[in-house]
This record gives sequence, C-alpha cells and structure tokens, in this order.
Amino acid sequence: MKIAILSFDIEEFDMPYEYGGKPTMEEQIASSTKGLETIVSILTKYQAKVTFYCTGVYATAKPELIKALSKKHEIASHNHYHSSHKKEDLSTSKAILEEITGKEVVGFRMPRMAPISDTDLVEAGYKYNASINPTYLPGRYDYRHISRTFFTQNDLIHFPASVSPKWRVPLFWIAFHNFPLFYFFYLCKKVAQSDGYLHLYFHPWEFTDYHLAKDGAKYPFYLHRNNGKKMAERFDKLMSFLTEEGFEFRTSKELLIPSISHTLPQGSLL
Repeated sequence: MKIAILSFDIEEFDMPYEYGGKPTMEEQIASSTKGLETIVSILTKYQAKVTFYCTGVYATAKPELIKALSKKHEIASHNHYHSSHKKEDLSTSKAILEEITGKEVVGFRMPRMAPISDTDLVEAGYKYNASINPTYLPGRYDYRHISRTFFTQNDLIHFPASVSPKWRVPLFWIAFHNFPLFYFFYLCKKVAQSDGYLHLYFHPWEFTDYHLAKDGAKYPFYLHRNNGKKMAERFDKLMSFLTEEGFEFRTSKELLIPSISHTLPQGSLL
C-alpha cells in the first residue's frame, strides 16, 4: 500500500515582509482564507483527508473555520506566531487549537522549517515534529545529514518532508510550482517505492494571486510561478495522479501514531 500524507501550513501570510511588502494583519489572514477555500474544494472532490498545521494567531482569527476542518482532517500546530518564537508559544498555540477543536493536538511544524528544541516540544506535550526538509536549501538550511524517513529522537517522532532517495531532490512547495509535472510525479513514484509513503507540504496562499497584491512586495519569479488558478489546476492534477496510482490519503497522526485518541477527555480543555 502506498500512502500520501499531504499537509498545509495555515498562517498569517507574512512572507511579503521579506520582499518589501507591508500587508495588514487582516490582509494576511484573508490571503490564507481565500486559498484555503480552494484547497478544501479540491480535497472534497477526492475525499482526501490531510494535516493542517495552523498558527495560534490564524486559529484565533478564524476559530469556526478551524473547528470545521478538524471534523474531517488533523489539526496540528504551526507555532503561535509565524514570524517570531518564544518557548511559551508552543503551549499557547496547542492550547488554542485544542480549545477550538476539542481534540488533542500532537503534531508541530516550525515556520520556515526552522530548528526547534526536542525537549521544548516534548515538555509542551507534542508527540511529533514535522519541521525538517532533509535537503540543502541555499540561504535557509542544510539538513542533508538527517534521515529522509521518520525516526524517533529524544522521545519525539521526527517526520521529514519527502525528498528523492538518491540526490535528495526536494518535493516541497517551490519544487511543485517550478518542476514540470511529469518530473514531479516521477519523483513522487520514486519516493513511494523507496519509503512506502509520500509526505508533501503546501500553503493556502499559494492558491491565490498574492504577487498581484498592492502591498509593495516584489517576489522573484520562482516564488509565484504557477500560483493562483494555475496552482489549483496543478494541485488537482496531483490529486488525480495520486488517486490513479492507488495512494491512500492519511493524516500525519494516522501514519505516525495510529493508536492515539482523536478526542480529548472532558475537562482537559482550557
């Protein structure tokens, strides 16, 4: 059996600040919300369940939306703020998401795949960390020394994003926008043959024409190529390919911790 783990980082869209933009918080939330509507439509078409890593800030702004998503999908933490981090943010975001969904939050992904302490995550109550892209990304990180497949370290399961078996070609969101689809699908097959599962991640704002926003941001072409409507079309083709190839769609929690309870005991919320 081949398993497809698809994940989406729901966040306040702060990337424009890296490229000279100055969007308001309302605009940042709106970008992710608009893209999320497109994603849910496509997932519903293919009856696929996924993992949504959500910031505490976004969840506080859109609690009913996150609660609705939690009925079908896994909700995990994407920290409290997308643009800054303090140790206490780990517990804050977890508590907010559990209050909204009524379900235990066991997964975490650090914004921009930044390093995060195993000890801090375990102390905050997380069971797995999906903050590793085990490849080399110039200017960001070099994780080529880390296992390509999930492993346990310091009482925490680490769940790296998928990269190709031999050369560690990343299958992350930028690759999906820029690689020819036939090549991306070829890599998906190779990863599944080697690892038994495929682990991809995207963001809702990729499904919008964010580069046309009047916030002053100037992006390099590779960051907005095939976004908006084209991204939706490409993602639909990806879902069709995975379905035809016989992939089973699961959440990260279902793959990593299949025995864990989905619902919190009464009285364990905030």
